[in-house]
This record gives sequence, C-alpha cells and structure tokens, in this order.
Amino acid sequence: MTTPEPASAGKSREAAMPFIMLTVLIDMVAIGLIIPVLPHLVGTFTTSATDKTLWFGVVAFAFGIANFFGSPVLGGLSDRFGRRPVLLIGFSGLALSFFVTAMASALWMLIVVRLFSGAMQANIAVANAYVADISPPEQRAKRFGMLGAMFGIGFILGPAVGGLLGGIDLHLPFYVAGVLALVNCVYGALVLPESLPVDRRRPFEWKRANPVSALAGLAQLQGIGLLVGVIGLSGLAQFTLHMTWVLYTDLKFGWGPQETGWSLFAVGVMSALVQGLLLGRLLKRFSPRRLAVMGLISSTLAFLAWGAASEGWMMYAVIVANLLGFAGTAAIQSIVSNAADAKTQGQTMGAVAGLNSLMAVIAPIVGPALLAMVSHLPRGDWRIGAPYYFCAVLQGLATVLAIYHFRTHRAAPAAATAQPETTPAAP
Repeated sequence: MTTPEPASAGKSREAAMPFIMLTVLIDMVAIGLIIPVLPHLVGTFTTSATDKTLWFGVVAFAFGIANFFGSPVLGGLSDRFGRRPVLLIGFSGLALSFFVTAMASALWMLIVVRLFSGAMQANIAVANAYVADISPPEQRAKRFGMLGAMFGIGFILGPAVGGLLGGIDLHLPFYVAGVLALVNCVYGALVLPESLPVDRRRPFEWKRANPVSALAGLAQLQGIGLLVGVIGLSGLAQFTLHMTWVLYTDLKFGWGPQETGWSLFAVGVMSALVQGLLLGRLLKRFSPRRLAVMGLISSTLAFLAWGAASEGWMMYAVIVANLLGFAGTAAIQSIVSNAADAKTQGQTMGAVAGLNSLMAVIAPIVGPALLAMVSHLPRGDWRIGAPYYFCAVLQGLATVLAIYHFRTHRAAPAAATAQPETTPAAP
C-alpha cells in the first residue's frame, strides 16, 4: 500500500515545474543557436557541395553514436544520484563543446568535440524524467506539453538569433551558445531543485546501462511492444530531416544561415503554439492513441510536401499545416512514460533517448548520402527532395505499426491511455 505524499511535498513538486521549464528553455536556445550554422561551418573545411554534405554527415554521426552509448548511462545515473547532478554534467559538457567548436581549426576537431558532446549530453531524456517525477500520470500529458512548449520557444529564439549571428560570423553563435550553457549550469546549481526523492532512487548497474539492454527493457514494458518500432522509425525520419534541412534548403532554394534560421523560427512558433496552447484541448477531444496516429499521418504528408516543394514559401506552408504532427510525438511519449514505474523513469527516458540516438547514428549515413546523390541537380528540381520521400516512407510504416499496435492492445491499462505527454518535432 502506498503512503500518500504530504501536502507540502506535493506543493514543492508543483513549484519545481517552472524551474525545469526555464532550464529546458535556456538549453534549447543554446542548441538552436548553432543549428543554422553548423553545416556551413563544416563547409569551411571542404571544397565542394558533395564533400560538405558528406562531412557534415560524419560530424553528426559522431554525436549520434556517442549519445547512443551515453544516454542510457546518464539516465541510469540520474535514477541513482538524482536528475539535478546529471543535468549539470550535461550543461557543462555542452558549454565546453560549444567553445571548442567555435575555435576548431580542422575537421577532426569538430568530430572529436561532437563525440565528447554526445557522450556528455542527455539533457532531454533527464528533463523528461524530471517532469515524470513531479507529475501524477493524469497530468503528464499536460506537463509534457508545457515542456514541449519550452522546446518550441527555444526553437523560436535560438535558430533565428543563430542565423542572424551566423550572418556576421559563423563562429559567433557557438560562443553565445557556450555562454548560455554556462548560465544554465550556474542556474541549475543555485536554483533548480532535485525532483527524485532518495527513497525512489535505485542502484546503478552497468548491465541496465548497456544501450541494447535498455532498449530491450523498453520493449518489455507493458503496453509498449510495437511502439518501440514506431519511435524508431519516426525518430529516423525526424533525424534525417534534421541532418538535411540546412543543406537541402541551400541546394533547393539557395538559403543561407538567416533564411534557415527564420524557417526554424516558424517551426518553433508552431511547436510552442500546439504544445503550449492547443495540446490540452486536443487531448479533451481525442484520446492519446488517436492523437498519436493522426500526428503520424500528418507528418507523413508533411515529408512528402517538403520534398516536392518548388518554392521557399511552400516550406513555411507545410510547417503550419503540420499542426497535428507536433502533438503526435507528445502522445506517444506519454504512453511510454506512463508504462514505466516511478523508480525507472530515468532509465526509461534514457532508453527512449538511446533509441533516438541510434536513429541519430543512422540518419547522418542515410540522409546526407541521399542528398549527395542529387546535389548535382539544378536548383528547384523535385528530385532533390529524395531524403524527404525516404522520411515519408519511414513515417508511413510507423503509422501502420501504431495502428496495428493500438488495435491489438485495446485492453491496455487506463494509465497508459489516459492523458499523454510530449516533446516537439522539429526540423
């Protein structure tokens, strides 16, 4: 029998939500700053569009492979020592990686620093576990939506400012991002409260921290099953989009850092709007399962439209039209979170992050390679959208798996079908 929490404990956990929201906001602004400029920085060390595309894939691969192995370890450490110290490690690692990237004088330096950054950074997974710690199951969808809104606002501010700063100097966004990461580290050390009580912590075990074991444990959670495949396929589609957005819009429309920054600004606005304002209303009208399926369908159509776009303004039109796509990820994540018990939220969110990191390992191999194959085509050619047609196929398969899973798991526990939570989908 569970002993009810004292009222004072409930209030303190309620008060923790604004703190983690601000932490995530600062973190996403810092990360968003570098998105429009990192591929162009890689391009300063190459001599052709094809080389630029392929070497950016290598740099992104370095981050993904290190994050794949690092995320379950950091998630397990957060279950043992608490969320706060692991977040501080992530902020410190980010700050160092940003400063070193800004001073890099060769491609190998970029690759090494991305390896380090990937291994040290599990902020998203730990922040999700933090929210799960302080939220009852019926409130998680709303809370994840609030966290998703912070991601969205971070993508409103970060890429737009990063594009403007990158127009002045390609290295400047990395210095600014490093300063923001240091600010977040100080804020976390002085202000951010711990979310995981001592009595809910558990010993760290290397066996559970193994990324393969973590993924196997994720698949064994009651009511999850094929959703692991849905997360993987959808994640691969999203990361392929991430890997190619800047390069694709450059090849297709001739966009530079500023134009790319404004397009990501639009993504952030939509993410904040949907997850901060509309998600609660959507959940009142649709079940998390139905919302997840509708979001997957919407994203599939969005990938097709992005690939076929012949004018820059069409990219913005698709971003706005893909409203449900921003909500679908939240629904799936809340279902997974509600399937885990209170003592394994860190490991579970770390396993989800590890699965996404595995996709982030594959995406730099597939996405830039597809783009390199069509990089010789004239600007505006529909075939340049090859990476996004690939993404549409992945998302379509994820939709089929999700529908099949939900139809065969109609008797899932109420907690898993009540009110889900979210993270933003963004290019």
